[in-house]
Amino acid sequence: MSDQDEKKQRKAAAAIQYDAKKDRAPKVTAKGFGVIAEKIIERAIAANVPLREDPDLANALAKLPLGEEIPPNLYKAVAEVLAFLYRMNGRVSA
Repeated sequence: MSDQDEKKQRKAAAAIQYDAKKDRAPKVTAKGFGVIAEKIIERAIAANVPLREDPDLANALAKLPLGEEIPPNLYKAVAEVLAFLYRMNGRVSA
């Protein structure tokens, strides 16, 4: 397996944070691949943070600098994740 193939198969994870009162867009607060991705997932589970599996979005977010707002081309995908989380938390009806 080539290095490129291995990178494509490595797990990616990213965490975002969004405060509608102060942020223009969600920001990347944690990101990583492989072992770092696993640690992000473990910490989210330990903190009872809901998880949503979306490998393409995780890969895109994991390539952004920490603290950076997500770019407009990811708004729709991230909005779907936020809607999922709001439904899980009972903030909006399905």
